[in-house]
Amino acid sequence: MTASAEKNKQSVRQIANEILVKIDTRKAYADILLDQALRMSGLALRDRALLTELTYGTLRWRGTIDARLAGNLSRPLADLDPPIRNLLRLTCYQLFYLDRIPPFAAVNEAVELAKGFRGHKSAGFVNAVLRSLLRQRGKRNPISSDQSVASLAAQYSHPAWLVQRWLGEFGAGVAAAVMRANNEKPPLVLRANRLKGTREELLARFSNAPIEASATSYSPQGILLPGGGPIDNLPGFAEGLFQVQGEASQLIVYLLAPLPQERILDACAAPGGKSTHIAELMQDGGEIFAVDSSARGIEKIRQNVARLGLQSVRAIKADVTEDSGELAGALFDRILVDAPCSGLGTLREHPEIKWQRTERDIARLSRLQRQILGRVARHLKPGGIIVYSTCTLSRDENERNVESFLAEHKQFELQEAARYLPDRAKPMVRGQYFQALPHRDNTDGFFAARMRKVS
Repeated sequence: MTASAEKNKQSVRQIANEILVKIDTRKAYADILLDQALRMSGLALRDRALLTELTYGTLRWRGTIDARLAGNLSRPLADLDPPIRNLLRLTCYQLFYLDRIPPFAAVNEAVELAKGFRGHKSAGFVNAVLRSLLRQRGKRNPISSDQSVASLAAQYSHPAWLVQRWLGEFGAGVAAAVMRANNEKPPLVLRANRLKGTREELLARFSNAPIEASATSYSPQGILLPGGGPIDNLPGFAEGLFQVQGEASQLIVYLLAPLPQERILDACAAPGGKSTHIAELMQDGGEIFAVDSSARGIEKIRQNVARLGLQSVRAIKADVTEDSGELAGALFDRILVDAPCSGLGTLREHPEIKWQRTERDIARLSRLQRQILGRVARHLKPGGIIVYSTCTLSRDENERNVESFLAEHKQFELQEAARYLPDRAKPMVRGQYFQALPHRDNTDGFFAARMRKVS
């Protein structure tokens, strides 16, 4: 290995550690930080892949890594300075989950980085901890395999409060399967823009690139790319031939079943995946109010609408809990409430979320979701349809919110979700609700309910 190559590798680890520190201390999002770092770093393709692997891998397995580290520390990991704490996590991931990096090289690089953070004393501390870890490689896993909440949390790298919740809501078998699936690398999923071509045509274009791609299992418009990669480098991106959108997310719009020339409200619309999908299913006819309270989110919607070549979507910055502005007195044929939620169904793509959420967040968000659902229901015409959806796996945010809404709004009835989904997706319905599960469906975890305003 050349000196320049070694220096570049060190820079990859330093960038990864900086990202992990920001996530740890500021509750920042990994995808945003990683995208910024990749654009600014000028790294070669292989090093870009390594940076992505180090960042997401460390986040996925942070709980297990912390359990390993705890047995080699004389004080709590939380008491360490954030750069040192995350450097230990990052290097532990390299030692136990990657085989492309020589173990002693990984330790030596970490020691050099520690010198830059806090000097020789911290470097000595990092060296001692990591070499102790190194001696454990190949030996019996020090993490207990009993079925206690603490052991399951360490084994599956999920916070104990979430393990406890899912054990109660799913049972031990399904909870374990969901957690295992959450630690897998997700595929990249696209939605072919049916107004500009077919899925088959886009698949053929990828094949000629050549890019490995296949049709999704449930959505008629979905394309799965197991290799991922930069979105804007894919054939057809600039031409608006596809939109990045998870498969379960695509199915939500089929559940809404929009018709041409209708007036539709997408109440929490950013970044616009569902709004643009609604427009496609309506043949770009009618009128879609894509509402969001975030200025950055509105700009993202407008970018996607323009790239896809759509005319029927109006991006509107507004608070849907307030009947003001363009929403004042407005009535709609259909309303989609893809509510802000804890995001616990998206842990494959966003592993940092499990370390940032708490039980209090579930309670806070469920209150907000009920408020939004109750407010926007006033804008629905008699006979109209409202779909409530989330990308989380929490009954407080899902079934219980719907049950509460129906109890308070007697003019609404719950409809059978399976009647409106593509045939292959009908088995994803449980009772009258749509539910996608990562371990069962190889999708994000999603929930949705379809309700009709009877009078």
